[in-house]
Amino acid sequence: MEALTLVIGNKNYSSWSLRPWLFLKHNGVPFSEVPVALYQPHSALRQYSPSGLVPVLHHDDLWVWDSLAICEYVSERFLNGKGWPTNMAARAVARAVSAEMHSGFQNLRSNLPMNLKARYKWKPVSEATEKDIRRIVEIWEECRARYGNSGPWLFGTFSIADAMFAPVAWRFHIYGVPLGGIAQEYTQQLLELDGMLAWHADAVKESEALPQFEAQGWEPV
Repeated sequence: MEALTLVIGNKNYSSWSLRPWLFLKHNGVPFSEVPVALYQPHSALRQYSPSGLVPVLHHDDLWVWDSLAICEYVSERFLNGKGWPTNMAARAVARAVSAEMHSGFQNLRSNLPMNLKARYKWKPVSEATEKDIRRIVEIWEECRARYGNSGPWLFGTFSIADAMFAPVAWRFHIYGVPLGGIAQEYTQQLLELDGMLAWHADAVKESEALPQFEAQGWEPV
């Protein structure tokens, strides 16, 4: 298998980097990683990424600089397409919910920033943030009910959709979001993945502290 290099940001904060990293790890695709500290005045990121953003996959002379695009490329190039469900209807829905995660839920992202070193007691949040949470739980419940009979993931077997929602599991855990039933089970299942545990172990060793990812007004657990 050809060598792959994944350029990622701080593991404590970079939810976008987590997605393709987890997808590669879970599927046993060998790759090397290049960590680049984010939000630094003299960041080396531009030498790796045409967009100036992470993550970026380097494969020979090809650069792919978007989380969802990286997962799709890996699925097609190295996994014979198994990143998506084989059933056409399930595959269409998996792409739809992945795209919704990719482009949406801005209130959740802004108000519950990912910081794996932190744990907070849940408190009331804005209606817009609650709406994002309700929609994510709805997606999880519907996908599991309609397409999850063959296994424990959203579409039975682990797919790109699960990788796309993996950072949400951390956010729900960090802020103590009240969950029940399928949503709680699915969150716990994501958190217990070997890849998620490995990412967390690396994240807590990082020394960088970025104020914009420190939640304001939350009481630590």
